[in-house]
Amino acid sequence: MQWEVVIGLETHTQLQTKSKIFSGSSIAFGAEPNTQASAVDIALPGVLPVLNQEAVQCAIKFGLAVNAEIAPRSVFARKNYFYPDLPKGYQISQYELPVVGKGSLTVQVGDQEKTIRITRAHLEEDAGKSVHGASAGMSGIDLNRAGTPLLEIVTEPDMRSAAEAVAYAKKLHELVQWIGICDGNMQEGSFRCDVNVSVRPKGSDKLGTRREIKNLNSFRFMQQAIEYETRWQIETLEDGGTIQQATVLFNPDTGETRAMRSKEEANDYRYFPDPDLLPLQITVEDIAKVKAVMPELPGDMKARFEREYSLSAYDASGLTSSRGIADYFTAVVAQAAEPKMAANWVMGSVAAKLNEQDQDISASPVSPLQLAGLLKRIADNTISNKIAKEVFEAMWAGEGDADSIIEKKGLKQVTDSGAIEAIIDEVLAANAAMVEEFRAGKEKAFNALVGQAMKASKGKANPAQVNEVLRRKLGA
Repeated sequence: MQWEVVIGLETHTQLQTKSKIFSGSSIAFGAEPNTQASAVDIALPGVLPVLNQEAVQCAIKFGLAVNAEIAPRSVFARKNYFYPDLPKGYQISQYELPVVGKGSLTVQVGDQEKTIRITRAHLEEDAGKSVHGASAGMSGIDLNRAGTPLLEIVTEPDMRSAAEAVAYAKKLHELVQWIGICDGNMQEGSFRCDVNVSVRPKGSDKLGTRREIKNLNSFRFMQQAIEYETRWQIETLEDGGTIQQATVLFNPDTGETRAMRSKEEANDYRYFPDPDLLPLQITVEDIAKVKAVMPELPGDMKARFEREYSLSAYDASGLTSSRGIADYFTAVVAQAAEPKMAANWVMGSVAAKLNEQDQDISASPVSPLQLAGLLKRIADNTISNKIAKEVFEAMWAGEGDADSIIEKKGLKQVTDSGAIEAIIDEVLAANAAMVEEFRAGKEKAFNALVGQAMKASKGKANPAQVNEVLRRKLGA
């Protein structure tokens, strides 16, 4: 029997606010345990939550970015369950009336585009954190994270492979950073995914029993977890077993998932409207204010780069793969650099060095202004492309801007036709055999002579002039 995997994602996105969603406590990462937990966060008797308006604006931004419905009225609910890191005994979340409704996100998977439907995105507070091994044989509770604002983004079960799920998660990860609502730091838990996986006979429209893989904070782990879980479910069914709905954890060391607990349904949480919080009202004017300060979205910027700079779809897509790269490229072009050349260098030499050092473009030691200066010296024939790479390496090492490095190292390109002719005359005299090979019809010999000329000039001769003078002297 052929099987089909069905995948849906729930993504917890930590919102980039200064304080928690219902209190004024800081959400800064790395503080000493329990130093950022206020009376509201630890649920002391008599305290009341107050909604953080900045969190609401973040939710509106996301809704606009995925063309979603933004509810004019949404309601906060109490999600009841007991766990040591949940001091109130319930989590304030949204249930029947979320702030963001149906939307979509289109992703690229190989050479195919796929649109993933977003069911909803709702505001909620995070729980605290259990700290195991804090003392010998004991666990501790850190409530610094309790009350941190989250936007939980839920998809329809539209994905049919691990590759599609990872493509969606990556696109969502980049989008929430692009619009400035989340820092995207997966190691710190700012962006973590729960993946619902089920399998069914290929061609069936009935969903199988799902298992939820919790708290995946790495795209690589997500891929591995989905692939393992898919194989496990198929093997279980083919061996005559049944799938029990469950919450499972992925172990990166073994590459396997294991059941943690039976999966709860909504009625297990006994949701009811929170009596301490009024319904959230969002007006048309509220949405307009947020829309007015929204950055240009990746798809719109990609289309603009193609239209204004005559870039290919491939180049424009690469340049808008992250907000940082797009801003860097835009800053280079703003210094009058030729767009296609700028695109080649940003996605070529700059990206290669960043990948080599595992750095974000914000950490580039070569600023957009410096790169533009280098590109101008290529364009005006001060240096060749080959010499430019040497200059770029020096710039990356912090030796200064392009002009000072060119001057200091004597790298200015030789464009004097008399000097180039003298070099070529010497090369022709010293390589009579190559000259004869070329005249016998071997084009490779010409390339070899060009190489000899460039070597004799220490790479400084203008390559186009070398080619032109050499062909003239060879009568080609």
